[in-house]
Amino acid sequence: MSHPRISKRIASIAESATLKVDAKAKALQAEGKKVISYAAGEPDFPTPAHIVEAAVLAAKDPKNHRYTPAIGLPELREAIAKKTLADSGTEITSSQVVVTNGGKQAVYQAFAVLLDPGDEVILPSPYWTTYPEAIALAGGKSVEVFAGSDQGYMVTVEQLEKARTEKTKAMLFCSPSNPTGAVYSKQQVKEIGEWALSHGIWIVSDEIYQNLTYEGEKAYSITEVVPKMKDLTIMVNGVAKSFAMTGWRVGWMAGPVDAMKAAANLQSHLSSNVNNIAQRAALAALTGPQDEIKGMLEAFDRRRHLAVSELSQIKGWLAPMPEGAFYVYSDVRGLLGKEWGGKLINTSLELCDYILEAAEVALVPGEAFGPSGYVRMSYALSDEQIVEGIQRLKKLFN
Repeated sequence: MSHPRISKRIASIAESATLKVDAKAKALQAEGKKVISYAAGEPDFPTPAHIVEAAVLAAKDPKNHRYTPAIGLPELREAIAKKTLADSGTEITSSQVVVTNGGKQAVYQAFAVLLDPGDEVILPSPYWTTYPEAIALAGGKSVEVFAGSDQGYMVTVEQLEKARTEKTKAMLFCSPSNPTGAVYSKQQVKEIGEWALSHGIWIVSDEIYQNLTYEGEKAYSITEVVPKMKDLTIMVNGVAKSFAMTGWRVGWMAGPVDAMKAAANLQSHLSSNVNNIAQRAALAALTGPQDEIKGMLEAFDRRRHLAVSELSQIKGWLAPMPEGAFYVYSDVRGLLGKEWGGKLINTSLELCDYILEAAEVALVPGEAFGPSGYVRMSYALSDEQIVEGIQRLKKLFN
């Protein structure tokens, strides 16, 4: 009997679409082409100096050269518990926190802890490209519920109930959303939380962008609005986006004690402790001055207005104003089914390929996040790059 060289489980995983597009853009840049990439969700700011300095000092301290608890440094877990109370309105203890290698590991471990083969997870779409892969790796099945630009990219309880079956074990909730920047209102969060509670459905709540909201908007946590959901919610978060620390790889998960104990057992075999130097840097991020963070948020706010204003001048390009995160998720169905550059373009995947080839602008197609017909643009770039890239799009389509 012959065996496949690669396991079916791993062979079925798709490469991260956002990283794939970003890598292609960087390869073209290395060839000397002036590609502007809006692909990766990565702030263009350097990590604040006091955080870097904390890492430098930590690297010189021999105690950080050794194994530490797999679930994370006690001081960092305590700081995360305080942040969770301050920003998620939810009181937890440090024993309910597991520090992970970035938010991705937290998402993976959350589903690994919750799902058995055949369990279903309701996945609002558009969704971050990693969610369905993490669900599949845990043996689960994604049940997509789509909300288009006409709904502000936010699903309703009626849609969720229609998707629910006896096999529904969990739901993924992300507000502010990647890829859309949509922020659910307190009332919407309440309705979703009460619906999940009434059916005993777990919620994996990705809160990585919770501090990136604009014009006084607040990102409400399920557990803050519906406190009884504390026993059925795993919160995922990290320092990557708010503190310009994508490369430091520090995230965390927080939830009920039994779920966190299970995640800790998994992590003890999967990776042990997160890099101690990076953990010390994350501790400095959470407990140190926040002035630079406010400055980054002000820049993102300015850039979202700039991007939407410029994109709205392209015929057939609908760019709703995002209320959080740092993405504009545009509806480009008005550009499809037409000839561009002598080619008939029917999908957003084909459209993004054409844009990269003809204008040297990298965008992520909607197929990476759900249905075709949409594109994601990160505005975590300089104002000059935002304007230059969209000027190229205007020349291409107007």
